[in-house]
Amino acid sequence: QVQLVESGGGLVQAGGSLRLSCAASGRTFSNYAMGWFRQAPGKERELVASVSWSGGSSYYVDAVKGRFTISRDNPRNTLYLQMNGLKPEDTAVYYCAAGSNIRRGLIDYWGQGTQVTVSS
Repeated sequence: QVQLVESGGGLVQAGGSLRLSCAASGRTFSNYAMGWFRQAPGKERELVASVSWSGGSSYYVDAVKGRFTISRDNPRNTLYLQMNGLKPEDTAVYYCAAGSNIRRGLIDYWGQGTQVTVSS
């Protein structure tokens, strides 16, 4: 089992920044690819960004390219999402996830989510 706990969400004005963290415990963090998903009210959950087990490869959905950066610190068992240039449409609950292939939806574990609200 892997337990994932997100933090760092909050209320920010458009153009501002937030850094989300996801602390992992349990099984070896570095065994898993990791990702950040988000779900806005009335919408389906969508993949925002993912990173390979080593951190050497990453993926971003077009809507956040150039604004968000995903990273991981394996010795600290922590995943990050640096979000700059936030827009109201980024408002959502953000979830971290661990699995064997995030982009293919092979998710083994989910966090409980953290709310991000961007005001215009």
